[in-house]
Amino acid sequence: MSRRIKRMNPRPRSRDERDDARPFKARSAKKAGPRPGGKPGSKPPRLAGQRAERRPPKAAQERPAPEKPVEALLPTKVQTVTVTADENNMRVDRFLEARFPGLSFSHIQRVVRKGELRVDGRRVDSKDRLEEGQSVRIPPLKLDAPKAVGELSEAAQKTLKALKEMTIWEDDDVLVLNKPAGLAVQGGSGMTRHIDQMLEVMRDAKGQKPRLVHRIDRETSGCLLIAKTRFAASHLTGAFRSRSARKVYWALVPGLPKPKQGRISTFLAKEESEDDTIMRIAQHGDEGASHAVTYYAVVETAGNKLTWVSLKPVTGRTHQLRAHMEHIGHPIVGDPKYFNIENWQLPGGLQNRLHLLARRIVIPHPRGGVIDATAPLPPHMQQSWNLLGLDASRFDPIENAPEE
Repeated sequence: MSRRIKRMNPRPRSRDERDDARPFKARSAKKAGPRPGGKPGSKPPRLAGQRAERRPPKAAQERPAPEKPVEALLPTKVQTVTVTADENNMRVDRFLEARFPGLSFSHIQRVVRKGELRVDGRRVDSKDRLEEGQSVRIPPLKLDAPKAVGELSEAAQKTLKALKEMTIWEDDDVLVLNKPAGLAVQGGSGMTRHIDQMLEVMRDAKGQKPRLVHRIDRETSGCLLIAKTRFAASHLTGAFRSRSARKVYWALVPGLPKPKQGRISTFLAKEESEDDTIMRIAQHGDEGASHAVTYYAVVETAGNKLTWVSLKPVTGRTHQLRAHMEHIGHPIVGDPKYFNIENWQLPGGLQNRLHLLARRIVIPHPRGGVIDATAPLPPHMQQSWNLLGLDASRFDPIENAPEE
């Protein structure tokens, strides 16, 4: 049985954690400086007030020219290449995929795993990131011939159709999917179908495949951002690193959080057992501990027994929202890892599934303007909203939460 977080006799909290339940106003009085990458004195689009909409694309002559793919030459002998400025901070597997379009995933993993590819003379992992100026030894490679456009099997056509049905926002650079609950983003033990694998059917004629920009849990539904080009992937991941991306989640929790609007600030660390992995509340300095910050706001209640809360993560730690809501005594309904309230009965008619939705994502577009996508309630949450009389069109007070 996995270890659960105890609440009795809580340990003294650090300065960062003492404001766990502090209302927004106490946090938002501080004057915010410009966001990284913003113009001096400027303020990025907020979730408050009018929704940020993507501006019409600039005229073609004003747009940054799309990057030209590097010609894929069949290496018949060992090559040594230098990482360019454009390739700085790129993962090793993405580097090979970009340099040699059409190179299969299995081939990339094999040459890296066997140590045939070296960076500055050292073995690396496929997920390691490169730095400008590094020397990369590339062994002879076997390129797969790109499939002709339209050469899709019946199964691939069904997968492509499924992706199109999930799409809630798309242009030449970016795709936003409404990921259904139960479908994993990436593969794992015994996983045969997941979003990353499904994106294989969207490879272009040069073998380039859309890339995941971030991840959400398997049982969480909602907005999932995908980069369709390497240019977009670089800009979007940079926006996540600089915290220019704003995400809003909706959840259903037992009881009524007090205060109704607050900030949760803790350190989280991974705790693994033989059959489970959870994130536990940790102390600053603990091995593997990372600081995590979440804003929450009560949207509507159902007889003070169940509450619809809106969540805005500032950081992006594993299971952050689930662990934070459990930490303040209001775990998310249907959460198999963190819901541990004894003798609590699920109200009749509600499904015992995770009630967590990646409701909205707002992020600067790589070519200007703003991407603003919203996902609808998944069927099991819509059923709960209907049974509890919750109005999904209500104003979401999380829009008044600070940006940091």
